[in-house]
Amino acid sequence: MLPAFLISLREGLEAALIIGILLGALRKINRLDLRPAVWLGVILAALTSLLAGGLLTVLGVSLEGQAEKLFEGFTMLLAAGVLTWMIFWMNRQGRYLKAEVESDVRRAMAGGAGRQALFGLAFLAVVREGIELALFLTATAFVVKSDETLLGALLGLAASFLLGWLVFSATLRLDLRRFFQVTSILLVLFAAGLVAHGVHEFNEVGWIPPIVEHVWDVNPWLDENSTAGSMLKALFGYNGNPSLSEVFAYLVYFGWVVLALQQQKRAETRALPA
Repeated sequence: MLPAFLISLREGLEAALIIGILLGALRKINRLDLRPAVWLGVILAALTSLLAGGLLTVLGVSLEGQAEKLFEGFTMLLAAGVLTWMIFWMNRQGRYLKAEVESDVRRAMAGGAGRQALFGLAFLAVVREGIELALFLTATAFVVKSDETLLGALLGLAASFLLGWLVFSATLRLDLRRFFQVTSILLVLFAAGLVAHGVHEFNEVGWIPPIVEHVWDVNPWLDENSTAGSMLKALFGYNGNPSLSEVFAYLVYFGWVVLALQQQKRAETRALPA
């Protein structure tokens, strides 16, 4: 449940922040009459995201045997890839998010098609986060129970909307940059686990050789099917008896992301004016 909660909280808060900025920009220019266009975009985007999640679930349930394992493997790797892109994007654009959204609103109003443009901005902001979330939850459901995944997602979305409302009503002062930094660390570990799980599925169908079947086996001490093991499995991709290719994939992915984030940070530091 915790991985679904964390991902839903982060994705939901990103969407809530963008919608909050849009509504705040309309309040600044005294065009509250355009708020229905924003909310219409939000509603249609939410319905589109639900449809995408339903289609992914139906597709996964309809497959059996090797096809099911391949679907799970590809879904996990795709989710890890999109999650990685999201981390890098927010790490790079987070500090400029408000200025960019407000600039988009000004351009929309200057272009004379304010209502349609605002609908498009709201729809794209929410549908991007919604489809990403649907993909992540589908991948998470392969690791933990579906009902726990659904409950975690609902709690995460509820918490994200509450946080977004508190931030924009000036009731709560939240260090958003620190929030996204901390959640990014957890999500990198989660994505590394998805990569390892994806490789495990391809090991089972023979697409990727295990090289060494079991590098170690610590299940007698910490069974991956126990309560603690299941939580570690869902959060960090824990496997009590992984193959060498799983371990290699986990370490290579994690090391690459950490180095890339450090390089991105150094590049931003050099780009800052003296």
